[in-house]
Amino acid sequence: MKIKANGLVLEVEDSGAGLDAQGRPRPAVLLIMGLGMQLIAWPPELVQGLVDAGYRVVRFDNRDAGLSQHFDALGTPSLLWASLKYRLNWRIKPPYSLQDMAADALGVLDALQIERAHVVGASMGGMIAQRLALLAPQRVLSLSSLMSSSGARGLPGPRPEVARAMLKRPASNSIDAAIDYAVGVLKSVTGPGFPVSDAALRERARAAVSRSFYPDGVVRQMVAVMADGARADALAQVAVPTLVLHGKDDPLVPFACGEDTARRIPGARLIGIDGMGHDLPSGVVALLLPALMPHLSAAAAR
Repeated sequence: MKIKANGLVLEVEDSGAGLDAQGRPRPAVLLIMGLGMQLIAWPPELVQGLVDAGYRVVRFDNRDAGLSQHFDALGTPSLLWASLKYRLNWRIKPPYSLQDMAADALGVLDALQIERAHVVGASMGGMIAQRLALLAPQRVLSLSSLMSSSGARGLPGPRPEVARAMLKRPASNSIDAAIDYAVGVLKSVTGPGFPVSDAALRERARAAVSRSFYPDGVVRQMVAVMADGARADALAQVAVPTLVLHGKDDPLVPFACGEDTARRIPGARLIGIDGMGHDLPSGVVALLLPALMPHLSAAAAR
């Protein structure tokens, strides 16, 4: 469904809304997806597991992704120029910031009249979730940062083969070429402990491309990530219960980035998963849910 949030039109899925057995509103979990990814990238097993545990699960397409509002009028920045500025530690002026995207997430809660929520973010979504915990701590019951980073300088970056896969362009403007490109990216970030068949990767890629394929939005989001260097030092101010979950074999955002995030957030707990890459296959979800549930319960009890 479409909602108006932070002055934008965003696509939202709201699962498990209603009252619990005691007649109270079910506690909400807000899921924030990563760079260029859509709300359908959240595994159904994860969403259903949370709903079955009694939670209201809210997913949404970030601005410039999926079926949410696109920002063509802002133009497409030069990724090469932004990358050069980043390496030289020059100021980057993005079309919009991760702070703006955090305000979008807060707008989703406002539009759905959710007073407080557990916030779970994956990859860039984890960065947005961190920003949301800084922006409106009174609205965040708990923070879960999955396969994400603090954005601190000096942290290791993606493996060369992953960077190459992400920076490639589809061979043509056809749907099949876009799907081939998406499969290449998905395959490059899969962890060795949780292999996914080519057929399953192609099915995921086809579902995503058929719903929306918008590379210009990915570029704007990527520049927003590069420009958010001040977040690392600000994480010392995060005052909500925090769980950091990260794959020990993540080829895109290495495990050291998760370790750094957990060090910077007071009281954060770090869980590393052997064999996990930068994706959420069924085997990872089966390990992630048992770690996530006690974190949500303990935070709510506080």
